[in-house]
Amino acid sequence: MENSIKQVSVQIGDDVLVFETGKMCKQANGAVYGHYAGSAVIATVCCGDAPTEPLDYVPLSVEYNEKYYAAGKIPGGFLKREARPKDKEILVSRLIDRPMRPLFDKAFGREIQVVPTVVSCDQINTPDIIAINASSAAVTISDIPFAGPIAAVRVALIDGAYVINPTFQQIAKASLDIVVAGTRDGITMVEGGAKEVSEQAMLDAIAEAQPVITRICDAQIQLREMCGKEKLPVFVDTKDYSFLEPIKAYARPLVQQAFFAQGKMARHEAVHQVKVRTKEKFAEVLEQNDPSGDNLSAMFDDLEYELLRESILAKGVRVDGRNPREIRPITCEVGLLARTHGSALFTRGETQSLGVTTLGTASDEQLNDYIDGDKTTTSFMLHYNFPPYSVGETGKLSTGRREIGHGHLAQRALEYVIPSKEVFPYTIRVVSEILESNGSSSQATVCSGCLSLMDAGVPIKKMVAGVAMGLITADESYSKYVILSDILGEEDHLGDMDFKVAGTEDGITAFQMDIKIAGVSREIMSKALEQAREGRLHILGIMKQTIDKPRAEISEYAPKIVTTKVDVEKIGAVIGTGGKTIKAIAQTTGAEVDIAEDGTVTIYGKNKASAMQALEMVKSIVEEPEVGRIYQGTVKRLMDFGAFIEILPGKEGLCHISKLARTRVNNVSDVLSVGQVVPVLLTEIDRAGRLNLSYIDAINPRHSDK
Repeated sequence: MENSIKQVSVQIGDDVLVFETGKMCKQANGAVYGHYAGSAVIATVCCGDAPTEPLDYVPLSVEYNEKYYAAGKIPGGFLKREARPKDKEILVSRLIDRPMRPLFDKAFGREIQVVPTVVSCDQINTPDIIAINASSAAVTISDIPFAGPIAAVRVALIDGAYVINPTFQQIAKASLDIVVAGTRDGITMVEGGAKEVSEQAMLDAIAEAQPVITRICDAQIQLREMCGKEKLPVFVDTKDYSFLEPIKAYARPLVQQAFFAQGKMARHEAVHQVKVRTKEKFAEVLEQNDPSGDNLSAMFDDLEYELLRESILAKGVRVDGRNPREIRPITCEVGLLARTHGSALFTRGETQSLGVTTLGTASDEQLNDYIDGDKTTTSFMLHYNFPPYSVGETGKLSTGRREIGHGHLAQRALEYVIPSKEVFPYTIRVVSEILESNGSSSQATVCSGCLSLMDAGVPIKKMVAGVAMGLITADESYSKYVILSDILGEEDHLGDMDFKVAGTEDGITAFQMDIKIAGVSREIMSKALEQAREGRLHILGIMKQTIDKPRAEISEYAPKIVTTKVDVEKIGAVIGTGGKTIKAIAQTTGAEVDIAEDGTVTIYGKNKASAMQALEMVKSIVEEPEVGRIYQGTVKRLMDFGAFIEILPGKEGLCHISKLARTRVNNVSDVLSVGQVVPVLLTEIDRAGRLNLSYIDAINPRHSDK
C-alpha cells in the first residue's frame, strides 16, 4: 500500500501545505488528505451515473463539515453528535463551491458531490483554506472533467503588513481579512471584511495572493501527473440543431425589441409573448425536432445573452435604458413600523428591502460553539429572508444557503460600525425582508439595515451602503470591456462578474467578488473598485437625506439597559444570602440584574420605568446612611420605647418614642403601624454604628435659636 501513497507539498509562510492521496477513501472518484501544521481535512469527490440527455447546469453539491473530535471536543446540547450544518459550515461550502463550479463542464451532466471533512483542528490555523485547496486537489486527480485546479489563500492586513494564511489570533488583530481564490491564470473569487480599508489596500492584498495561489495550483498539477485518473467522457450530443437557424433569425429582432421593455416583469412578459408567437409560427418544425421545447428555450437564452452584451459593448445602453455608471432611482423611509424598535424601507429600482432592528438584553445573545475555539457569544446578528413572492413566484419559506450567505455578507458590512458593548450594552438583531428583487438584494440589505439601526437609536460609528458591480467583456483578450454599476438580475446572470462592495465614506467594510471568466486584470479590478466607490458615495448621500445620524433615544418599546458601579465589598449585599436580595429586586421591578466581579451592575428593564426602579433599589442597598438626610422608611417593629424603621435595604434605625411628636406619646401604636412608610430624619450614627431617627423632625422640622 505504501507505494500507492503519493504526496506533494508547498511551503506557505512558516508551515507546509501537504496533499496526500492513496491511503484513505480509495473508493471515491478522488480523495486527498490535506494538512497544514496541526489542522487537517479529508476531501473527497464522487459522481453519479452518466446522463441520458444534456443538462444546462452543473449538478454540484459541496458539503463542508467539521467534526468536534478534530479539536478534542464533544458537541454541546442534548444530542452528542454532529447534526444539521452550522452556518459556518454552509458559508465555507459556498466558498468552495463558487470558484469551482464554473470549471465543471455542463456536458458532463452527472451529479457531483464534494465532501471536505475537518478531522484535525489545532485552533491556530484555519481549516477552511485547507478544505478549499484539498477539495480542488481531490477533483483534479479524479476522473471527473475539471478545468482546474483552483487554489485559495487568506490574506490579512496587520499593522500595515500583509500576512498570507494568518492564524486565528492574527485575524483578530487584522484591519482586513479576505479569502482569495483563483486559477494559475488569475483571480476568480474574493470574499471578506475590512475596517474601512482603501481600494488600493484591497488591490494590494489580492495581488499578494496570486503568486501563492499559482504555487498551490502547481502542486496539484504535480499530484495529478503522479496519480491522476483518466477523465470520464462528457455527454456527446449528436443531435442536429440546424432547424433552429431560421427560427433564431425570425425571433432575434422580436426579442431585441421585447428584451428592452422597461420593468422586469414587463420584459419577462414581452419575451414570453415572442416565444408564444415563435412557437405558433414554427409549430410543425418544433413538433418534429423539439417536442419538449428545451432547445427552443435554450435558443432564447442564447439570444438574450447575445443582445444584452451587444447593446452594452456597442452602445453603452443597458436593458433598462441606463448607462454603465448609473444607479437606479433610490427611495428611503424610516420609522414606518410603529411597534418595532427601528425600521427602514430601502428601494433601489425593483429591489426592495425592509430592514427591522430589535434591541435585546444579554440573554438574547447568540451562542457560538465551533471547533476552532471556546464557546463565544455574539451580540450583533443580521438575518436575511428571501421569500418567493419577492420575484413573483410560489415556493417554500425556508432558510437556505442563499439566505445564510447573503445575510453573512451584509452582517460583515455593518459589523465594523456597531458600537462596543461598553458604549451600547444591547444585543442587536437586524432582519432584512426582501420584498422585491432584481439585482443585489444583499447590498440593499446593507442599506436598509444601516437605516433601521439609526432609526432604533443605535449609535453606529458611520453610515454604510453597498453596491453590486458587473462586467461585460468582448472576447477572451478582455481588451474591450464595460464595468456596470448597480447590476440587474439579468446582468448578473448573463454577465462576467458579480462584484459587491460595501463600506463607509472612508473605506471598505465588506467585499465579495465572483468572476465567471478565467480571471480579471488589476486594471479591471481597480476601475471596478473606483466605480463602486462612486456608487457607494451616491447611495450614502441619498440615505443621509432621510436620516443623517442615529436617533438620540431608543424606542419606548425597547428594553432599557442601565449600568452602575458598586464597591466590590458591596457585591454580597446586592446579591444577598442565596441570591435573595437580587431576586427580590427582579421580582419587584420585572428587570434582570447582573453583577460582575468588578462591581459593574447591569440592569435590563422591560422598559425605562422598570430599569430605573431597579437601579434605585441597587443604589439604596449600597448607599451609606447620611446624617441630616430625610429618608422614606418602612416601619418594621413596634416596641414600648419606640419603633425600628428600615431607611435603606438591610439598614434599620430606632425612632425613640420621644421623637414621634412634640407632645407626650403614651403608645407608639398611636402614631405608627407596622408596614407604614413614613419620612424620618437620620439624626445620629452612634459609636456602635446604631442609627437614631426622628419622625417629628422630618415632618415638622424644629426651628431653634439655641
